[in-house]
Amino acid sequence: MESEMKTKTKKGVTLLVEALKNEGVEVLFGYPGGAVLHIYDEFYKSESNHVLTRHEQGAVHAADGYARATGKPGVCIVTSGPGATNALTGIATAQMDSIPLIVITGQVHEAGIGKDAFQETDMIGMTTPVTKYNYQVRDAKDIPRIIHEAFYLANTGRKGPVVIDIPKNIGVQEVECEDCTENIGPVRNLPGYNPECLPVPEQVAKVNEAIAASKKPIILAGQGVIHAQAEKELLAFAEYYQIPVVNTLLGLGSFPVKHELALGMGGMHGSYASNMALMECDLLLNFGARFDDRVASDPTNFAPEAVIVHVDIDNAEIGKIMHTDIPVLSDAKLALLMLNDTKLAEVPDHSVWFNHVMDNKKQHPFRYEKSDTFIKPQHVIEQVGELTQGEAIVVTDVGQHQMWAAQYYPFKYGKQLLTSGGLGTMGFGIPAAIGAQMAYPDKTVVCFVGDGGFQMTNQELAILNANRLNVKYFILNNEVLGMVHQWQNKFYKGRYSHSEIPDSPDFVKLADAYGITAARVSDPDKVDEAIQTALNYPGPYVLDILISKDELVYPMVASGRPNNEMEGV
Repeated sequence: MESEMKTKTKKGVTLLVEALKNEGVEVLFGYPGGAVLHIYDEFYKSESNHVLTRHEQGAVHAADGYARATGKPGVCIVTSGPGATNALTGIATAQMDSIPLIVITGQVHEAGIGKDAFQETDMIGMTTPVTKYNYQVRDAKDIPRIIHEAFYLANTGRKGPVVIDIPKNIGVQEVECEDCTENIGPVRNLPGYNPECLPVPEQVAKVNEAIAASKKPIILAGQGVIHAQAEKELLAFAEYYQIPVVNTLLGLGSFPVKHELALGMGGMHGSYASNMALMECDLLLNFGARFDDRVASDPTNFAPEAVIVHVDIDNAEIGKIMHTDIPVLSDAKLALLMLNDTKLAEVPDHSVWFNHVMDNKKQHPFRYEKSDTFIKPQHVIEQVGELTQGEAIVVTDVGQHQMWAAQYYPFKYGKQLLTSGGLGTMGFGIPAAIGAQMAYPDKTVVCFVGDGGFQMTNQELAILNANRLNVKYFILNNEVLGMVHQWQNKFYKGRYSHSEIPDSPDFVKLADAYGITAARVSDPDKVDEAIQTALNYPGPYVLDILISKDELVYPMVASGRPNNEMEGV
């Protein structure tokens, strides 16, 4: 009887695993080490679905890819010290692109904090600038609450990564706990955090007035539309008013590329029609984009004649880059719902403008010169798009291939393009594709990667067969750091300082070493067949595609120049 009356106790690690399960976590990515061995022991006992990456950066990027593909927080765990610092690049990548992540870092025993203990680093100090929020747990009883809060913070409002730093003694601490992880209830203890941004009707009325008065309206759709799952509302709004749509890089997929109103990506490597529309419009309706410098390279001469409407869930973004005439602090979906509910009974006549913009689109499509000598990377993207019917989840690394994918793949839906936009992180592609395929094992996941980025995280190829993943990797191999090489060509008079890498390993042999089927193609007449073979193969595949190092991404707006000053149109 006395033993039955004893208060139930649980260890911190048990509370952690239970809390993660309560949040619906399906898979974790990580790499063990001394400060998290007790957590990994609990994973072993609970048979948690953990994927062992080969580097901590790979773990964060894989969780990031999972999050981008699903819209749910990705979860990863790393040890203290170098394990945690290796995760910083992935955390910063997610922060720049507003991606929901839960990053659990091990920490030394509390008694060693601040004393240069073995593998100690100040993860709270290091991650404060690159996270939405961070925690250091000081009592195991708080773990269920902190996990619940972290998921709420990561995936509400403007999404972002949350770090949870757990000292080793807290993980093994036993605390009195009766159903600690049950009935947590609504999130509390977050004073000042209010992610529910309802559009103000008076501001929406001003938007309607601006639409009624405009002759040359344009929509700029960013990732905020995708995060808000507002693709249908955007489509209805654009079609009702017959307003052309420009996308940011991360906004691609929020509006079907093949739609008659779609102008494609705008900005540095955007289409002629998009950039001219941005410069000539008299009304710019920005839904969920932040006017970053790859879109508005010269903010002092961007949409110079336009009334600017900025719909954004983050008040800090409104007016940060561009003066905003009509700010709407709101989730993009809620704003579009209200705009659609209060739409003007009479649609303004934009026919002259519409015809002008569409003529630009017809006269100046993305184009490239055919070649009998070299495989054209643009053709590779087009062919993959055709063979996958525009339905694949597309992951890219960073560089020229990233821009070619943005220009030439026929994106249809949100969460389809997974790419590092804000931070531009080379090495993102391989592990992010793994995370996406873990989320959707039955979908086609293709990854376009350069030979430079491929060498940053190719150790993660080891994960593919072990987890029966079916990612198709297309290496656009030009034996240079493509975008660096292009800038050295344009702005440094061809002084190619350390951007040529002809001594790379044999990627086919490297893939074979990981047990992955691979091939190489250099003949333009054989590339289509090689792509088809890769896509049809029942398992992971690496196709090394040799292209010219002199191939450049066009159009191009030089950094700091107005959008209408495009080269290579």
